[in-house]
Amino acid sequence: MTDYTNKELIVIAGPTAVGKTSYAIELAKKYKTEILSADSRQFYRELQIGTAAPTEEELAAAPHHFIGNLSIHDYYNVSMYEQEAIHLIEDLFQKHDKLIVVGGSGLYIDALCYGIDELPDADKSLRSEIKRRFAEEGIEYLQKEVERLDPDFYKVVDKNNHKRLQRALEVCLATGKTYSSQRTNKKKSRPFKIRKIVLNMERELLYERINKRVDLMMEAGLLDEVKSLLPNRELNALKTVGYTELFRFLDGDISLEQAVTDIKTNSRRYSKRQVTWFKRYDDFEWITV
Repeated sequence: MTDYTNKELIVIAGPTAVGKTSYAIELAKKYKTEILSADSRQFYRELQIGTAAPTEEELAAAPHHFIGNLSIHDYYNVSMYEQEAIHLIEDLFQKHDKLIVVGGSGLYIDALCYGIDELPDADKSLRSEIKRRFAEEGIEYLQKEVERLDPDFYKVVDKNNHKRLQRALEVCLATGKTYSSQRTNKKKSRPFKIRKIVLNMERELLYERINKRVDLMMEAGLLDEVKSLLPNRELNALKTVGYTELFRFLDGDISLEQAVTDIKTNSRRYSKRQVTWFKRYDDFEWITV
């Protein structure tokens, strides 16, 4: 990339429902610039309500990128995102001095700020087999296999994050080497300045906002959105909060009331993991909103 030492990428991170979208839009309007999403769930055009994707009004308020740019049927990973986003940033810096990145997906923000290791992709047959067994046997299958093949990585990974477990298992089986041995964790240098901000708020207030957001999603038609996606429920993009709980309701396993309660509970747990992720770094500015 060209040297853009006089350019600045402003990263707005933080937990779900804290107000990142509106904050980023105000910044983009102030600097007359554009926004890149680092919310991995909002990439999928079929997932609008359950991911709290920006509304038409919000999208019109400032140019957005990486919103609804993929289908749930597309294969995509964080390495592909890093490459595409860096190329886009290079192009946008031709006309802007500042750009805004907003999202709560820590791994994707890390990819932009620090880069990620270039690890091999598994072939389609191997990936399909792992997905099949995950669908049939649940996350316990991934946990046991990763623990068996790479106990060092298993000690540090979020054991409830099926995507991280699946990726580690793919690399182990595809290469015959442990996933942890192939991760260098070397930070890449970026030819532009990066200002990293985390928005946060008092926990009880945040949880109240999360609960209210879930109620608004249900009023906006989240159940109908989930019903429309039922034939594709085994896709990775749909194994996420807001969708898995309502799939269980549609299966008759739980009541609708319980499904909504579970969405709120799991969203609150997710927000806690997001805060924990960003606390690992000492170069983020924390702003209480």
